[in-house]
Amino acid sequence: MLKQWRQKWQQDKQLGMVIRNSGYLFSSNSISMVLASLVGLAAALLLGPVDYGVLGMITLFASSINRLLSFRMGELVVKYAGGALALDDKPRAAAIIKFAAIAESITSLLAYAILVGLADLAARFIVKDPSVTVYILVYGLMIIGNMLAETGTAVLQITNHFRSQAILNLFQNVTTAVWIGIAFLTKSGLGSILAGYLIGKLIFGIGTVVLMLAHAPVALGKGWWRTSLKGLSDWRSLSQFAFTTNLSGTINMVIRDSEVLWVGFFLTKADAGYYKFALAIMNIILMPISPFINTTFPQISSSVAKFEWQRLKTLLQRTTLIAAAWTAACAVGLLLVGKPILGWLNDGAYLPAYSAILVLLIGFGMANIFFWNRPLLLSLGKPGFPLKITAIIGAIKTGLMFVLVRPFGILAQAGLLSFYFVTSVGLIVWKGLREITAQQRANPDPEDAS
Repeated sequence: MLKQWRQKWQQDKQLGMVIRNSGYLFSSNSISMVLASLVGLAAALLLGPVDYGVLGMITLFASSINRLLSFRMGELVVKYAGGALALDDKPRAAAIIKFAAIAESITSLLAYAILVGLADLAARFIVKDPSVTVYILVYGLMIIGNMLAETGTAVLQITNHFRSQAILNLFQNVTTAVWIGIAFLTKSGLGSILAGYLIGKLIFGIGTVVLMLAHAPVALGKGWWRTSLKGLSDWRSLSQFAFTTNLSGTINMVIRDSEVLWVGFFLTKADAGYYKFALAIMNIILMPISPFINTTFPQISSSVAKFEWQRLKTLLQRTTLIAAAWTAACAVGLLLVGKPILGWLNDGAYLPAYSAILVLLIGFGMANIFFWNRPLLLSLGKPGFPLKITAIIGAIKTGLMFVLVRPFGILAQAGLLSFYFVTSVGLIVWKGLREITAQQRANPDPEDAS
């Protein structure tokens, strides 16, 4: 039985491609995970909970402004340009990529202008320290440096250049680690740590554009950027997709990805530091599974475009099992050794984060195991459902924050975020599986028809 099961997995070419491409990113991410852990630890130990919280609020505010105007062009490129390439329609794929690049450039410039206008208010009312305004403005330059990062990353994904992406990720993280390592040894302050993060962001953004320009001509043909946009007849569906993904991203930013900002607003800088530390632990747990999101999405889109439903179901089942096994191992590790390690680290300075870590693990575990929930519905042409679900559940979560966080602290914030993940991911997974069944009936699998 075990032998047959292993043979089936080995013969699954689609899963093999996902694992191979994930392997490139995972190899990079494995090293990056160690580097990121060391960088985060060095920053946490060097700055202490208060300044570590300030660091989190500054970096998160800049990235949140960027995401506010992001139309998630990477997802649009993967779905539409990736689908066009699967059908060997290179002119359409090139036009979509060109459209995405132009739109992303314009919105990035606008995002930095908004950041400049809001920096002082953020420093006064969120960080509660007007002196950090200049830090926000300088770190915000990462928006300009990454003005084509989403489009470029998506092009690398749909052309299967995951190895190049992995090398770039590794170079970015090594550079940041070396910079912050020097800052730690020289006992530098907040400014040096921010500079290290900014340099890493700029390397990734500029490097992604260089890789896109190097690899795109092979897949799309020379002079692909001269493709006319007039050939795009489905402007309505493209615009609707971009709008819904932007709105979805904005909702996620407010509800899910601005947690440290909310904690800083409701509580203290030290609480923001504890919560940022707890989220950093979650990011380490998510990191090995994160490559699956990037590598599985193109495969899901390709299977949907070709009506290969059984291959799609098999891919989802097997990647889910892999993610579940890793998440369970992390949970056991945190329960067994998490508290003693935190008690030893910096004389227990971050021990108040332990309970929040365990509570967050519930929600992040759900999102980790069913990492494909939103890409599945995007590929099935149903971007509106995740938007509705996240908006409704997120509104409930946000309303409860104003009632519960101030009296109950970061534990309440962690509990509400886990509630959001468990409920929203569960409903999106349910809808996605139902949609596969419905579309399978309407458009039978070619292999079944034969």
